[in-house]
Amino acid sequence: MGQWERFLEPYKQAVDELKVKLKGMRMQFEIENTNSPIEFVTGRVKPLASIYDKTLEKGISFEPSSQLAHELPDIAGLRMMCQFVDDIETVVELLRSRHDLKIIEERDYISQEKPSGYRSYHMIIEYPVQTIHGERTILAEIQIRTLAMNFWASIEHSLNYKYKGVFPEEIKNRLQSAAEAAFRLDEEMSLIRNEIQEAQKYFSDYKETGPADFPKTSGGRTKRL
Repeated sequence: MGQWERFLEPYKQAVDELKVKLKGMRMQFEIENTNSPIEFVTGRVKPLASIYDKTLEKGISFEPSSQLAHELPDIAGLRMMCQFVDDIETVVELLRSRHDLKIIEERDYISQEKPSGYRSYHMIIEYPVQTIHGERTILAEIQIRTLAMNFWASIEHSLNYKYKGVFPEEIKNRLQSAAEAAFRLDEEMSLIRNEIQEAQKYFSDYKETGPADFPKTSGGRTKRL
């Protein structure tokens, strides 16, 4: 096993374990038949090419080291997606209450978005991983955002690579406008949250039980079979 594989293996283990645990939170809401603030969870270990770019940016050596582990707290990354902006605060509180991880930093880019328009809630955590050589504490980043915020961030991330971080003025302005439009969408959806969740529950129950147990419509009115 090469030095980079050996260095990154605990990060991969941390991502795998955290994905299971965070997805488990969503499942618990489903078991209790309660609307989950978590839509879905993803995770990844930062590719070597991205680690290399970060070392150039920070002026540190591109080699496995304790300095690299400290300077790049997002080598292990998790994203938790929410349907509504208000759900983000709920997820944050759930994470703060956990005893299997330690939050060491929080960055609120939702109430104080970046100049680019980027919105998300970031947490840097310490997470203990059990290895054959003993326990190792891994730094990981958890990003919590809505689906609309994630769509915008994914597009901006791709464009950032194309333009090396220096956007043409027109693209920059359109991205900022799109970020505001995405946030307005989140706000509008929050205003009809109850109706959306009732409709989603109806559709979910319909899929499970079939049409026979649900009302049919006649002349615009609903009636039971």
